[in-house]
Amino acid sequence: MRIGLKLEGLESVGGTLAKLSGRQAHEAYAKALNDVGFRVQRSMRAELRSEFDRPTPFISNSPKVVPATADKLEVRIIPTLDARNLPGTGGKVGVDPQHVLQAQEWGGKRADKKSEVVLRKAGILPAGYQTSIPDPPYPGSDDDRGNLRGGFVQQLLSYFQAFGEQGYKANMSERRRKKLRNQQDIGYLGTRKVYKTTLGVRYFISTGRLRSGRSSHLAPGIWAAKGLHDIEVHPVLMFVRAPSYRPLISMQRIADAVDAEGYLERRLRYRIRQAAGV
Repeated sequence: MRIGLKLEGLESVGGTLAKLSGRQAHEAYAKALNDVGFRVQRSMRAELRSEFDRPTPFISNSPKVVPATADKLEVRIIPTLDARNLPGTGGKVGVDPQHVLQAQEWGGKRADKKSEVVLRKAGILPAGYQTSIPDPPYPGSDDDRGNLRGGFVQQLLSYFQAFGEQGYKANMSERRRKKLRNQQDIGYLGTRKVYKTTLGVRYFISTGRLRSGRSSHLAPGIWAAKGLHDIEVHPVLMFVRAPSYRPLISMQRIADAVDAEGYLERRLRYRIRQAAGV
């Protein structure tokens, strides 16, 4: 949201304002606008922590302030300031926070996560579907906030060789996949004399009733098979129809609740007096 300068309610400091140079006045105006911007930012962050279920700091701290200056008397509060606020290659594989918040404010479908885009391009995630974490989550996969850990997502994408030509080096080799399946190194992979252990894991994809196949009795998604003869089967990442969200938050309502305009008038009077040294 944007907050521009409105010179109202300054009658009591009119004489003080007249003593300031044009530059001094503009600097005072900018400071007042930034006071309001940071006040709205604090309220937005508190609202996100209150309305969302265990939000990550990545989301709850996402509203950023683009400060006003003497040359541009406008302060902006936005969920993405610049590339520093976006997921990095070594961090979580997610989406721009503003895409998440837009779905929560306006309703409708959320944007795909980067991992979903990769899975769909690889032909793994069906069109019209997004991913969801099962309840309970697969052991070691989540961050206790309802999200998959970035490293675990990378492992899944690598396991299914979902990275394209530019990221082919990140794809897991067949040797590494066999190593993951036989983590105790029991047996001889070269001669296929391998004992399936309880520690090893094999991931596989189920398309459920979308397609026929050996795993069609399982819900669509990525599953893990463990134990002797793959006797233990656990859901890892489910494929679900893209949900439609109802409006949950309103940034304008938050700004109205903190009385942004009234607060701006008070801060203008204060900053003008401060600039004049009275």
